[in-house]
Amino acid sequence: MSRNLVIAVVVALVLGVCALVLPFVVGSRGGTENGNMSALQARVEALDAKLAGGVPLKIAYVDAEGAFTVFTDAVKDLRQKATDKQAEIVALQQQFTQGKVTQAEYQTRANQLQVDLLQAQLAIDMGMIDKMIAASGFADLKADLQKLRDEAQPVVEEMKSLVSTVRVGILDVAEFQNRYNQVKAAFTQLDQLLTQAASVKIVQAAERVAVKNGFDLVLRSKNVIMYRNATRLTDITDLVMRELATYL
Repeated sequence: MSRNLVIAVVVALVLGVCALVLPFVVGSRGGTENGNMSALQARVEALDAKLAGGVPLKIAYVDAEGAFTVFTDAVKDLRQKATDKQAEIVALQQQFTQGKVTQAEYQTRANQLQVDLLQAQLAIDMGMIDKMIAASGFADLKADLQKLRDEAQPVVEEMKSLVSTVRVGILDVAEFQNRYNQVKAAFTQLDQLLTQAASVKIVQAAERVAVKNGFDLVLRSKNVIMYRNATRLTDITDLVMRELATYL
């Protein structure tokens, strides 16, 4: 894969992320955006009225990282391969530190494992995309996910080529590193996409759980909650995770 092609794929993935997330963040142009703002204003006014009337708010929180495991568990077989490669890298580093392998042997094997790990990580993301596309709970994102999967396919092919190159022996270290960095950059964009897609669904699940259980406000625990009164602030992470499971 040429440098220009990899850059083009990265740009396409970035645009895909924007196309996927923006409709849920700011709404569409015109009436929908105004409608979203009106709905938000109405909620704020309702909360103000409740507080003014002396009625306590029902507040909950969600551990978003914990909820995200619903998606990663859906591809746990693929995740295990990545975990195994990470363990091999640690073992190789220990062998090198202990002087059991030479510098040349270490570098050759480290390059192979580095590429194998990236391929395993890429397989996880592609597997998650396939799961999302096939799931009825992702019907609203299906078209965007299919498009992004198509745009990521050249990266998958370049990854296969890179693996083959490493296994037969690296002739030019600089060229190898350049190709590896390009594929990793594209993978990073794809990984961000999946995080954004999952975040959209976590927000949707949290809203459904909140409405069903009569909560007025739902917070995210990380970087938001430093202290909580367990009698006043409810953890609904498990409920959100059960809701998310129905999407897959």
